[in-house]
Amino acid sequence: MAQRIRKAVFPVGGLGTRFLPATKASPKEMLPIVDKPLIQYAAEEALNAGCDQLIFVTGRGKRAIADHFDVSPELEMELEWAGKTKMLEEVRHVIPDEVSAIFVRQPRPLGLGHAVACARSVIGNEPFAVLLADDLIDGNGETCLSQMVEAFQEHQCSLVAVEEVDPSETNKYGIVKVREYAERLEKIEAIVEKPAPNDAPSNLGVVGRYILTPRIFDLLEHTPRGAGGEIQLTDGIAALLEEEQVLAYEYIGKRYDCGSKLGYLTATVEYALKHPDLGEAFREYLQKFCVPR
Repeated sequence: MAQRIRKAVFPVGGLGTRFLPATKASPKEMLPIVDKPLIQYAAEEALNAGCDQLIFVTGRGKRAIADHFDVSPELEMELEWAGKTKMLEEVRHVIPDEVSAIFVRQPRPLGLGHAVACARSVIGNEPFAVLLADDLIDGNGETCLSQMVEAFQEHQCSLVAVEEVDPSETNKYGIVKVREYAERLEKIEAIVEKPAPNDAPSNLGVVGRYILTPRIFDLLEHTPRGAGGEIQLTDGIAALLEEEQVLAYEYIGKRYDCGSKLGYLTATVEYALKHPDLGEAFREYLQKFCVPR
C-alpha cells in the first residue's frame, strides 16, 4: 500500500549567527519577508503539500516560533474590536485548526542530523518531510515540496531536492554523485558534505527539502560527528544509500538563500514586488530610487 507524507519536520534550533545582532533574542526563522516570517512560508509549503502534522525541533531562545503558531486571544479581540477583519483572519489562520503543531526540544545544537533525529518519537514508522526555513523556494505555482510528494507517491523512496550550483561553491553544499533515472530525477550513488571544488563529484547541490524514510533514524543514531563537529544529515543519507534507493529531485522554482544577508535582501525585494497590496507602489519607488542622480 502506497504511503503518503503527512508529517513535516522543521529544524529551527540553530543560532542564526550570520544575522547577529538581529538574531540575538529573536529566532532567525522569524525574520520577515515583507509581512510573513520565514518559518510561516515553510509551514505553508508543507500544508500545501498535504501535511497535517508540523513538528518544530526548537532550542533555547526559540519561544517566539511557538507563540507565532499559537492562538493569541488578546490580539484577536483587539483586531475584532477595531474592525480589522482582514488582519484578524490572517492571524486566526496561520495554520488551520485541523493541523497539529508539535514542538520538540533539541537540547544541544549538534547539527541538522541530530535535529532530525530529535523528531523520531513523533514521526514513528512513517516517511516524512524535512524543510529548512532558510531556503525560501518560489515554485511558480507548485511548491517544491508538492512536487517532491508527487514524485514520492510514484517511487515510494527517499528524495533529496537538488539544484545546479556554481562549481566554485561546492564547499557550501552537500553534493551528490548521480546517474540518470527519470525526468527531473537521478539516482544518487554518493553524497558528500561540502567538498572542495576539486573533490566534488558534480555540481548538484542539496537544498533544504527532503523526504525521508524512517530508516534514517536508526542510521543517524550511529552517525559520528562529521563536518564542523556536527552530526550531519548528509552522512546519515550516505549510510541510507547503502540500504535503500535515494533519488535526487531537480525541482522547478527559484530558491533564495535566506541564511545569507544578500539572499535575504533579494527575497525581500522580489517578494515585495509580487505583493498584491504593495507591489505596484514598491516598483514605482524602486524605479525612482534607481534613477541615476
